[in-house]
This record gives sequence, C-alpha cells and structure tokens, in this order.
Amino acid sequence: MSNQYFSGKKEPGIGRTIRKDIKNLKFRDDFSGEYKDLKEYFLSEERKEKAETMGLFKKIFIIPWWLLKALYYKLTPFRRFLLLIAILLLFVSTGGDSNANGVMSDGRLPGFISGLIFLFIIAVELKDKMYAKTELEEGRAVQKALTPDANPEIPNWDIWLYTAPANDVGGDLLDYINISDTKVGISLGDVAGKGLSAALLMAKLQSTIRAIVPDYKSLNELGKKINTIFCRDSLPRLFASLVFVELETDSSKIKLLNAGHLPPVVLRKNGIEKLKITSPALGIIPQASFIEQSIELRETEFLIIYSDGLTEARNEEGEFLGEDRLEKVILNISDKSSKEAGEHILNKIDQFKLKAKVHDDLTIAIIKRSTSL
Repeated sequence: MSNQYFSGKKEPGIGRTIRKDIKNLKFRDDFSGEYKDLKEYFLSEERKEKAETMGLFKKIFIIPWWLLKALYYKLTPFRRFLLLIAILLLFVSTGGDSNANGVMSDGRLPGFISGLIFLFIIAVELKDKMYAKTELEEGRAVQKALTPDANPEIPNWDIWLYTAPANDVGGDLLDYINISDTKVGISLGDVAGKGLSAALLMAKLQSTIRAIVPDYKSLNELGKKINTIFCRDSLPRLFASLVFVELETDSSKIKLLNAGHLPPVVLRKNGIEKLKITSPALGIIPQASFIEQSIELRETEFLIIYSDGLTEARNEEGEFLGEDRLEKVILNISDKSSKEAGEHILNKIDQFKLKAKVHDDLTIAIIKRSTSL
C-alpha cells in the first residue's frame, strides 16, 4: 500500500513546528504519561505486579531493562541485529581517547554511525505504525458511517444514542433499525476484547441483527438465532453481550432482550429500577434459551442502556466511577430531554476522570417517553 503522511497537505515548516512543539511542551506530564503507557503496553501482568513491590532505586534500573528487552523482542530479526550493532558502536564511541587526533580515535565516527542506525530503526518502525494507523483510520471511518444518527426521529419517543471508542476502532455495538412503519429496534452490545478483532466481530454482529430481525416476532427466537450464528462464526473463547430493544410508535410498551449485558436502568418518577439479566451472553452456550422482557414507560420516564465503559471509567487514581455514582447522576436528569440527559452524564464522567486515560469503549442509549398515548 502506498501512502504519504502529508498526502494532500502542505508540509509544515520545520522551524514553525519546533517552536510550536516547545510552546506546547509539558515535559514532566508528557514524559510521565509516555512512560506509563510504555509500562502498560510492554510489561506483562506478572512484571507489573512485581514492580509494585520494588523500591524506588530498584525501579530506576530494573524497569528500563525490562522495557528494553520487551522492545528488543518486538522488533523483526533484521531490526534486532541493527539495534545490537548500534548499541555496540555506542559503547565503542564512549571508549575513545579524547586527547588523540583524528576522527576514528576519539570515537565520534562510531557514535555518529550508531545515531544513524537508531534513526533508521525509528524511521522504519514509524513507517509501520503509520501504515497501521491509516488502516485503523479507514476502519474507524467505516464504523462511523455505520453508526446511527444521535437523535433518530420516532413519533412519541425521544431517543439519544452515543458511542465513543477508546482506541481508533471499538468493539461496542450501537445500532438503530426500522423494522416496520410503526416498529423500530435498537441494539447495544459489547464484544469481548478490544481493537480490530472486536471491531470486526461487532460489525458481523450488527449485520447479522439487521439481516434477520424483520423475520422474527419473538425476541426469544431472535436471541436464539443470533446466538447460533455468533457461535458458528465467532472465534473460540470470544463472546458478546447484547441488549436489543423493540418499541412501537403507537404504544408505551417496550420489549427487550438482555443477553448477558449490564442491567438497563429505568428512571421512574419514584426512583430507579434496574432490569434483570435474563439470558446468557452470545457465543457461550450454543443451545442457550433467551427470555424476552417487557416494561411500560410513562411520560417523562427514561430507559438507559450503557456499556461498561461508563461505570468502569477511571479517574487519575485508578478509581472506577461505579454504579452508585452513576445512579446519583441519573437521578438528576428527570427534567431533561434525552440529549440533555446524555450530555449531562458525559460531563459528569469528564469531571470524574479529568486527565485519566480512557480504557474502554463508551456507549449509551437513552430512551424517553415524550407524550402520552
């Protein structure tokens, strides 16, 4: 695949870029964040736990050595060989006689060659990263195109849909489909895992639901068919949770299927009601049975469905938002539209996590009765 980083764009001036970088540089925060990300990616869970028990002096030497070894093993054999050569030349360059005459004797040439090799390794690694990033961006564009409108117009209903992946592509499912002139379906699910594999399985699940949902009047049978297909086509040990909601324009009754997903929350006039998980997640039990639920939403009441990226949002201390905090937030949305309610929840999450890194995809569907029937 041929691609250029600045394809279609004017290359920025190097001087302006350097000045801008220096102006925006927050060395301590940037270095701390990058170092934390390195440890998160390269270190095994066993070594992360071991590092927690180390003293500061030991961490300064042991963790960089672990990171260097992990980096070495991640490289291709050719790049590992170049890295060894560069390190050897670096040691040679520091052992020269500073009082001698000539380029070779004072070690500057080996040091210069070592630097060039390091730059070459960085360049080819960056090239690989940019190729991968381009493909992920294209995947993200496809996912975005498949995402429904945030506020689908349905008579007598006020609906707000939101999804945000933690990385370039996500494994959360959010979809809206017109089943008939008076009936619509909303899917919200979470495929186990992260990244591209979860995103591909999510797309498969979405297309499966869209293809077969018009043929089923019972959510029990719909769940069984989706599960059969998912078990057949998924990878071993991978599963997905799903909430499928069916509502009609001329009824305040909602039918839903919860296959191993977090319990949806109903905000009533007198408080919060949590719906039960009545069926197993998809892909675990090939011959599983699925149970349809139904609820009645009165005017101004809400049904809120969400992925675990909401309750498991973390602050800078690593503390989860949790269900208790979420319920307190939900209790303050009764006078809002679905969109205002959703934005209120997102604002509270941002206030909680501040600069903490996002660890999981976040998806929310808010359904509100807008008029009496």
